[in-house]
Amino acid sequence: MGGTPESTKLPPGMVMGPDGKPCKACSSGAAFRTWGKTALAGATAVTKKSQQCPPDKDQLGRATWTFLHTAAAYYPAQPTPAQRSHMLALIHALPALYPCNHCAEDFGESVAQHPPDVSGRAGLSRWFCERHNEVNEKLGKAPFDCAKTDERWKDGPQDGSCD
Repeated sequence: MGGTPESTKLPPGMVMGPDGKPCKACSSGAAFRTWGKTALAGATAVTKKSQQCPPDKDQLGRATWTFLHTAAAYYPAQPTPAQRSHMLALIHALPALYPCNHCAEDFGESVAQHPPDVSGRAGLSRWFCERHNEVNEKLGKAPFDCAKTDERWKDGPQDGSCD
């Protein structure tokens, strides 16, 4: 099943990868399922059976932001030069390695415009929150209150509901 024939109309949210095939990490799950039902009807690539499916862009995005925010929440208040270097390497590797090409390019542009603050936990948490809110705005989602990063990603709510 090579790439998508040009005559096949792609549903909204479907992105083709550089290999000419639908990019699961770049497309919404709904778009991928819609495309799969019309373009690949009956193909095993579309049937889930008992196997796990690769993450779509929404699942991948949520997992990535969860990791990044949590890493920032546990980053030292006074990091060593090595810790700063490792965090910068992680941040700068994302645009080169992230599976969704247009997401990676967008993040890379944001990093170039807003250099990462790896001076300490508070600055890094705020920096990731601001980058995440840029993405939220583009997706039409409400911004996250960056004053609540510790509550969300480290300590949990004061009511103890996560204890």
